[in-house]
Amino acid sequence: MEFGRKIVMELTGLSRMQLEHWAKSGIVRPSKAGGGKGTRNEYSFKDLVQLKVAKRLRDEGISLQKIRKSLAYLRKNFPEIEAPLVQLHFLTNGTDLFVLTDDPKVILNTLKGQYVFSLALGHLIEGLRGELRKLSIPKEEKIKVRGRSFTVILTPDLEEGGYTVTCKEVPAAISQGETEQEAIDNIIDALELCLTTEEELGKRRAQAG
Repeated sequence: MEFGRKIVMELTGLSRMQLEHWAKSGIVRPSKAGGGKGTRNEYSFKDLVQLKVAKRLRDEGISLQKIRKSLAYLRKNFPEIEAPLVQLHFLTNGTDLFVLTDDPKVILNTLKGQYVFSLALGHLIEGLRGELRKLSIPKEEKIKVRGRSFTVILTPDLEEGGYTVTCKEVPAAISQGETEQEAIDNIIDALELCLTTEEELGKRRAQAG
């Protein structure tokens, strides 16, 4: 079905002058252009959709010059796309004009002829939370000091960085370290000190007894 100018103006909200200007400038040309006096321009349903899309872009602040530039770029670089305003999904921030590609993570900036990348923040945030959960899980290690086995617990410090390390068998032995190895080395020193103190107290008790 083809539509005359009057019904097109009513359906799109465009004026006669706008339709003529948009046709001359190549934004949206009627499928059947009038060949002379007594003939009329006729628009297809696809033309109506293109006109509505172009008008919506104008309403969002995109100038006719930018629309023309974008369409010229798309027609030159993607000749297989006959009607970009119908076949493509446009996005705008009121300044730039983007087109979604087959890859949902890649968007084409039609004014600059550049591809930009979109980030799925939901997945990114969930992934980050998962990593934080993993990092916050305390880790147990077995160590030996003076021939005795001890279980030490390394707990990541998510605010300051590094690790706090404690010993199951000797609660008084507490230390820290920037890395896991440094934390373990420091808890070994702390255990050495605790064991030495324990031995000295044992000797004093023996002497006192």
